Amino acid sequence: MFFNSLQFALFLPIVFVLYWFVFSKNKSTQNTFLIVVSYYFYSCWDWRFLFLLLFSTLLDYFTGIQIEKSTQERSRKFWFWLSIIVNLGFLGAFKYYNFFATSFSQALSSVGIHSSPFLLNVILPVGISFYTFHGLSYVIDIYYKRIKAEKNVVDYALFVSYFPLLVAGPIERATHLLPQVKVKRSFDFEKAREGVYQIIWGLVKKVVIADTCATYANAIFDNYTAMNSLSLILGAVYFAFQIYGDFSGYSDMALGMSKLFGLDLLRNFNYPYFSRDIAEFWRRWHISLSSWFRDYLYIPLGGSRGSKLKQVRNVFIIFVVSGFWHGANWTFLAWGFINALYFLPSLLLGTNRDNIETAELHWDLNSIKVFFSILATFTLSCVAWVFFRAKTITIAVDYLERIVTNRNFVSQYLVNERYNYELILLVLAFILVEWNSRFKIEPISGKYSGLKLVLCLLAIIALGTYSDYKEFIYFQF
Repeated sequence: MFFNSLQFALFLPIVFVLYWFVFSKNKSTQNTFLIVVSYYFYSCWDWRFLFLLLFSTLLDYFTGIQIEKSTQERSRKFWFWLSIIVNLGFLGAFKYYNFFATSFSQALSSVGIHSSPFLLNVILPVGISFYTFHGLSYVIDIYYKRIKAEKNVVDYALFVSYFPLLVAGPIERATHLLPQVKVKRSFDFEKAREGVYQIIWGLVKKVVIADTCATYANAIFDNYTAMNSLSLILGAVYFAFQIYGDFSGYSDMALGMSKLFGLDLLRNFNYPYFSRDIAEFWRRWHISLSSWFRDYLYIPLGGSRGSKLKQVRNVFIIFVVSGFWHGANWTFLAWGFINALYFLPSLLLGTNRDNIETAELHWDLNSIKVFFSILATFTLSCVAWVFFRAKTITIAVDYLERIVTNRNFVSQYLVNERYNYELILLVLAFILVEWNSRFKIEPISGKYSGLKLVLCLLAIIALGTYSDYKEFIYFQF
């Protein structure tokens, strides 16, 4: 059930009405209803994986209690590692086993040893990377005594399975969401209105920007050997806006609909393409995942403490693991490695904490520097996105090489019978809207909100049937 589907357009209002008019008596009825709704939502993908979600939930709930009540460190470590190993074991089996088995077999073949690896014939459970990380952060925080174990299984189950964030995040923390689900929510009209605006803007990002860009990006990447330099550059740019509109649009919709139910989720994107360096980009892109790896991997490894060599090691570990989190393919590892290389100068020069404030442009020389810094950062991101989008590293390298060697900048007629001009104007208009709204959560609220809302709805309706691409990219992760 996609957020941008007719089925979900019927599902959400029904859930909203029942939640506030039938099940709003107390916190328990609100939470129980949301759990039932969330499990129904997840079952629409594949009901069999409900058992995996339920098992993961009960495992972390039970081990969390055992860790807290254990008086001996040996016992605490046993329950802690039981949760970690089982959670990562399921994630590894479903997401990474076939990749490692195939890669190992190919490595053997390269030295003359031929084998037929045993592969698992299973599909990847949707959202497994997200709800696994929810549980892992909860158990880790209990082990290090940052939080108390949750005794109410309903409250904890809602934290893990809450449907707006269940299949594609943001990756929530128990310290942030659990306190909210443990109290009764009252309807707040202003918060609900903010939620509606954020949902609509998320749909604009997904339907108007991401899906339209996907149609062009797919046509270029799938036929890149026949494309000239201009088309290849545009393909990389279109994919950059596709993945941004797709994923941040989903996050906006998740945050917006959560406000309808009186809950606040962690912000996941903060206008990342207006970043002036890679360090700032990663403070603004997929914030919940970046902060998760920072808190649970980078800092435990030593973070920015110790020698420069150790700091460099930690940076490469966190970026490569982040790349691998996205999928079992060498292209994702390459994408993470490239971003680590990008980050390295900021680390070595000690400028990785510069550019904390949101970028501004004025009529002065410094603004010229800011503009070109933003343009350079976006260009570097697009180069890395080519590896993220390509099926193999070889194809990604060939794609980038053709940009440099072709040197033909004539607009091409794509195989999907479209020129690029209209989409370029649409992307430029989107950039201007986002730039003027970069100090807000979304651009609809404020002056002329009614007119802007109508224009957004008209754009969604006009372009909703135009694109050939409907699915969310991050559902595969």
